[in-house]
Amino acid sequence: MRYRLLLWAALAAFLIDQISKYLVVHVMRVAEGSIDVLPPLLVFKYGENRGINFGLFQGDTDAARWVLIGISLAISLGVLIWLLRSTPSKLMQFCGGLLIGGALANVLDRVLYGYVLDFLNMSCCGINNPFVFNLADVFIFAGAIGLVLFDGKKAS
Repeated sequence: MRYRLLLWAALAAFLIDQISKYLVVHVMRVAEGSIDVLPPLLVFKYGENRGINFGLFQGDTDAARWVLIGISLAISLGVLIWLLRSTPSKLMQFCGGLLIGGALANVLDRVLYGYVLDFLNMSCCGINNPFVFNLADVFIFAGAIGLVLFDGKKAS
């Protein structure tokens, strides 16, 4: 199968995100209080994201929720079609898989909870970052940057 890496990367990103959210939110019960992992660099802090990646464009209506689900699905489908119609390198397939898997993981949260579960908070060097995010956000961001940087490169 020509696009095996794309599918495996998407599945891995999806599962890693969902498992991490389950462990931190439901098992470690981060909603009851923050958990210092490597303070202040890494703190687990509960958040409910009703906006897009990294808490931007917050919207607390049911309509906004379904619009964001639709946008996420459309972008995922668009990236998938683009990659299937081209001859992407393995690196491009991997990056596309990260983006798609991360987006679909956040879609599942929105469908199940009405918002995306976030728990990662990072601060450094005297700057206190108030925002929380999740691994799906990291996968989406890294995948998108990788697709831009490695477009047309044949690094197999």
